[in-house]
Amino acid sequence: MALIQCDFYSEVLGLSMSMNVILPQAAPSQIGMASHAGQTKHKTLFLLHGLSDDHTIWLRRTSIERYVAALGIAVVMPAVHRSFYTDMKSGGKYWTFISEELPAIARSFFPLSDRREDNYVAGLSMGGYGAFKLALNKPESFAAAASLSGALDLRDLNDRVSLDYNLIFGSQEKVDELPNNLFLAAEELAASGKPIPKLFQCCGTEDFLYSHNLRFREHAEMLGLPLTYEEGPGEHEWGYWDSHIQRVLAWLPLE
Repeated sequence: MALIQCDFYSEVLGLSMSMNVILPQAAPSQIGMASHAGQTKHKTLFLLHGLSDDHTIWLRRTSIERYVAALGIAVVMPAVHRSFYTDMKSGGKYWTFISEELPAIARSFFPLSDRREDNYVAGLSMGGYGAFKLALNKPESFAAAASLSGALDLRDLNDRVSLDYNLIFGSQEKVDELPNNLFLAAEELAASGKPIPKLFQCCGTEDFLYSHNLRFREHAEMLGLPLTYEEGPGEHEWGYWDSHIQRVLAWLPLE
């Protein structure tokens, strides 16, 4: 595997941004063949961080590089600050960045497939919200999405992160509308006739976001979405996420 820290400029945000990228590495005997036959475009997992983290955190707190080594997939881990993957009321257009600009930039730098069936997204906490937000609002771009301890119900976050909440959303109206409201996005997708990404959702029963996950699970099941749901003992911490990202990788439709 190759591990690359990539610093680049975002036109959408007007900022220098960063992502870490894990790439499969060809054997020496295959390198010349690839240059003649056309470079392999890798299946890709976009792996998203939580509210207080950045693009380095999955590498620092889990063994993600080791876990994907035998799978032959690329992993793209971008930074999005404390944005909730949203076009902020008082801040940058992070939804436009993560849903449009970042995938295009990553594919311009690295040999990543742009085919829907080769692209997946996963994340923890705020990143679990971001992963489902991408899958439900951009189903043409992702075959599967996973939320680990996701902050899936924005209506229940104002008291906990009030400053961020006001800067990002500004009003309840923005919370309730697309693409921000995952419950509404799920309803719209279920009624659209579009291909629906496979969904994986897990949360620890002692996690402060457990109620979020129960509400979304019930909603997804009512709509008939293809959801795999797991719960069990666990809190909002890296031991749980290091264990369950391995469950996600085993679940991904890589074949």
